[in-house]
Amino acid sequence: MNGRHWIKRKLLQFIAFGCSNPHLSNFPGGKLYEGKWKQFCNPGLNCYSCPAARFACPIGAMQAVSGSMDFKFSFYAAGMLLAFGVILGRAVCGWLCPFGLFQELIHKIPSPKRGLKKGFLWIKYVVLAVFVLLLPVVATNYMGMGKPAFCQYICPAGTLEGGLFLLGTHPELRQTLGSLFGLKAGILIGVILGSVIIYRFFCRVLCPLGAIYGLMNKVSMYHLEVDPKRCVSCQACHKACRMEVDPVKTPDSMECIRCGDCVEACPKNAIYVGFRRKAGVCLPDTEER
Repeated sequence: MNGRHWIKRKLLQFIAFGCSNPHLSNFPGGKLYEGKWKQFCNPGLNCYSCPAARFACPIGAMQAVSGSMDFKFSFYAAGMLLAFGVILGRAVCGWLCPFGLFQELIHKIPSPKRGLKKGFLWIKYVVLAVFVLLLPVVATNYMGMGKPAFCQYICPAGTLEGGLFLLGTHPELRQTLGSLFGLKAGILIGVILGSVIIYRFFCRVLCPLGAIYGLMNKVSMYHLEVDPKRCVSCQACHKACRMEVDPVKTPDSMECIRCGDCVEACPKNAIYVGFRRKAGVCLPDTEER
């Protein structure tokens, strides 16, 4: 499905990817950008340690502050996440996340495609609670400092964007490789294989950022709505949704990334994706797609 909505989304995804990672000249030397923009958090998942990265990772920023010796809550990082969540909800995942774009691209690799059992969708909320919020506070070292557990033990984006490139340019780092890197490399391989077979596998199963934005979907200004007067229950929108959401039954589903595939598929123009409108304002009889 390559309608106008799809083209706009892909264009914005690549623009967001480029804005998030503009420092390509840092790759040969394995340097990190440390300028003023690093004090801001990227709305999507993008590793701080990627040589090209302009912004900090919001999940990493939250853990770094929570794991400090003062155990402060990162109101700055959390505030940015809440702001993005209230305005866009999980549209951040569908339109602005660099690692989300990566998963969509590798999903195009020819292979058998599968759906995802609903029970797996709850794993990311466990990851958020345990690895992002709990472990950085309770699992401390002798100095009383916690570890950024999600970044250290799980994050495949960090392994791909930061770990592999830094290992390739810093021989001294390769001498410290151990079982932990093997674990993270295994997770990365599993996520890549999973994403080839299952659409946005990491987003749906493991991503704590997706969990946060998903919780904001019900209140976000950018949302999805279905006109019941126009809907004929043909299920075309449900069949078109690669996140396996039924827009008619759950328009504010925590899994909906507001990609617009359902809008393109609806034969009756009954679905609207965008910023909230005034009550009583209906969809026009004809609308550009």
